[in-house]
Amino acid sequence: MANELDEMTGPVNEAGRDVNVIDKQILVKVGWGSTFFQVILWVLGIIPGLIFLIMKIKAKAYLDKLQQKVQHNASTIDNYMENRVVILKNAAKLLDRAVDLDKDVFVKVAEARGGKTGAAQDAARNEVNAQLDSITRSINVAFEAYPDLKAHNEIEDCLQQNSYLQREITAAREAYNDAVLEWNSIIFQWPTYKIVAAKNGYTTRIPFTASKETKDAARSVLF
Repeated sequence: MANELDEMTGPVNEAGRDVNVIDKQILVKVGWGSTFFQVILWVLGIIPGLIFLIMKIKAKAYLDKLQQKVQHNASTIDNYMENRVVILKNAAKLLDRAVDLDKDVFVKVAEARGGKTGAAQDAARNEVNAQLDSITRSINVAFEAYPDLKAHNEIEDCLQQNSYLQREITAAREAYNDAVLEWNSIIFQWPTYKIVAAKNGYTTRIPFTASKETKDAARSVLF
């Protein structure tokens, strides 16, 4: 039998396909079959019922631990973004020409660190990172526009620190997205995790995404 997806015979999409992260949370639900399954276990005897009850308790404990892992990784991203804010503010002050730093950016940074949960926090984190990237480009444009500024060691140091933090954010977001992937996968594992997730109203988490500006820049002709 031939391969269903045969890269040699096509069809081939030569233009390629653009992909985007779906900004949507999916609520975990179970039907009557899950309830019936649990009833049957108790009908079969107290031991099967107790065993599954213990399994659900352990599953809940693991999901709680995984949530903390997601939050820890998210906090790491937030810490790096806070450092970027400080560095970019210092760089802007050092420039002779005005660089517009929207005050709303710093408000959103504070909100991202202020205890928001779920989709609200994920959305705020992505928005802040996109705005910081935009500010970085503004500062770089100003820096390149005035050759004399290149001799300014403090500005150069700020930009180097910003580049370093951008790389750290990239690494941190990988860890965050790995934890989100595990969460999104495990909450749909039937019966134990899915039943526990549905009972507690858990939803999928949205991965940390690249901003539209970043993706547009990646598609541009560089050479």
